[in-house]
Amino acid sequence: MTPELVRIILAQICLHACMAGTRMAAPLLALHQGYSPVAVGVLLALFALTQVFLALPAGRYADRHGLRKPLIFSMLASMTGAGAAMAFPVFPVLCFAALMTGGATGAAVIALQRHVGRAANGALQLKQVFSWLSIGPAVSNFIGPFSAGMLIDHVGAGSGGELGYRAAFLMMAILPLASWWLLRRVRELPPIVVAPGSPAPKTWDLLGDMTFRRLMLVNWFLSSCWDVHTFVVPVLGFERGIPASVIGTILGAFAIAAAAVRIILPLVANRLREWAVLCTAMLITGLLFGFYPFMTTAVGMGVCSVMLGLTLGMVQPMVMSMLHQITPETRHGEALGLRLMANNASSVIMPLLFGTTGAVIGIAGVFWMTGTVVGAGSRFAWLLKESLPSSPHSSNSPHGPHGH
Repeated sequence: MTPELVRIILAQICLHACMAGTRMAAPLLALHQGYSPVAVGVLLALFALTQVFLALPAGRYADRHGLRKPLIFSMLASMTGAGAAMAFPVFPVLCFAALMTGGATGAAVIALQRHVGRAANGALQLKQVFSWLSIGPAVSNFIGPFSAGMLIDHVGAGSGGELGYRAAFLMMAILPLASWWLLRRVRELPPIVVAPGSPAPKTWDLLGDMTFRRLMLVNWFLSSCWDVHTFVVPVLGFERGIPASVIGTILGAFAIAAAAVRIILPLVANRLREWAVLCTAMLITGLLFGFYPFMTTAVGMGVCSVMLGLTLGMVQPMVMSMLHQITPETRHGEALGLRLMANNASSVIMPLLFGTTGAVIGIAGVFWMTGTVVGAGSRFAWLLKESLPSSPHSSNSPHGPHGH
């Protein structure tokens, strides 16, 4: 791992932690002020909703302007959102903070992923750098909520709590400054020259490519599995009388396993092929979802959770590597934006679908239905084999295998 990649990962952690800490503190403050769970649900949805609409424009902006401009705007937006919540800790401003920090994080992630993908040399490096980069969100999802929670509990002691929330939001507003400091010496890559008079690219051009559509379907299947696990495990645990702290531990074990496998991936990347990892992950996930409802104890659910974390944790680096190999270099940001838009739309819509389906066929049925769908969808991952060179060391063409 190069020093520049270390700075990029640390900057991503700081910026993402701002959003993660705000996402934890804002709902708690809303509940503290007497708002209903429905209002809190709307507040939480705003963190993902912004990214659904901004992801594609943010990707196109990154394609045109590179790394620095998108990151500067993202840092300013994050600081503005968290700073506004610190100055005016009322519900409408908390909603504004959710929109700003959520959208800023999505735009920054696209710019960083695009930069790292362009800087990589060949498919092997793509898998390695995206494995390292994917560790960042796991770390920031711990740092942000933990630091915000400590400030809320200790700074706010004896003051009705509001002072602690203000301190937490102030800390979140400072974190993007650390990102700017870390990235100030990261070199900008040369701009991509577009031939004069070239027609403006259209999103349908990307979606018209069969390989890109297959990869987006595979990504959506596996992203939905992540949402299923996060949504269904608490319900399943509650039905079986498992304490909330133990349910939290089961979900925590999933996150730790996902982060751990991403640390290992760069060490074995030279032996992995993206399509094979994705196909295997879909088949194993389908099997685990089939067994999960039969686990009646916390230990059994914990084992399934760890195995599922190890399986799904491998997915993002492989998807990102393939995405950079099959799309033209001039449109990497747009492709990343489409992926992020689909993921966040799934995070908004799928829990509603899971809840409705679970009421009809039961929570176990949600597991089995999803496992069947993702297992059958492994055929799309298998067909991706036709789209990449056979060697995992092959260099990534800036125009992909189809000569976009």
